[in-house]
Amino acid sequence: MGKAKAMVSACLVGINCRYDGKSQLRPELVECLRDYQLIPFCPEYLGELPTPRLPSEICNGDGAAVLAGAALVLNRQGDDWTPYFIKGAEATLRLYQEVRPDLIVFKAKSPSCGVGQIYDGTFTGKLRSGDGVTAALLRQKGACLYSETDILQNKPEK
Repeated sequence: MGKAKAMVSACLVGINCRYDGKSQLRPELVECLRDYQLIPFCPEYLGELPTPRLPSEICNGDGAAVLAGAALVLNRQGDDWTPYFIKGAEATLRLYQEVRPDLIVFKAKSPSCGVGQIYDGTFTGKLRSGDGVTAALLRQKGACLYSETDILQNKPEK
């Protein structure tokens, strides 16, 4: 039997795919997941957004509201990037269904990957309850979601 598989937000394992063209490498997370086969993913890249790009936040709701057509993902200039975020969420769902990972680790607070908390849409650093677009879609499909903070505080059993 092979290693357990973990899908992990690509920015957390050192891939420069964040909005600012950088990564959010968390060596302690990579070490924590050393017994897993890591499968990096980035919904925003899969949604065909460029890197670097303007920061985006979900306005007037959370990822579930975006998927229901009741909220938008806007960049800092007010451009509607909702279709890119939905496309990336759907591509990530297909990857999830193909890979069938034992664990999935999302980047906290992201408009795509946030688990339980996201920025509130005002671009002021304030947080609100809710999931990002991709996290919401995978949660709707029954996935068990973790942020890197969740994993570092309490590593789940394989």
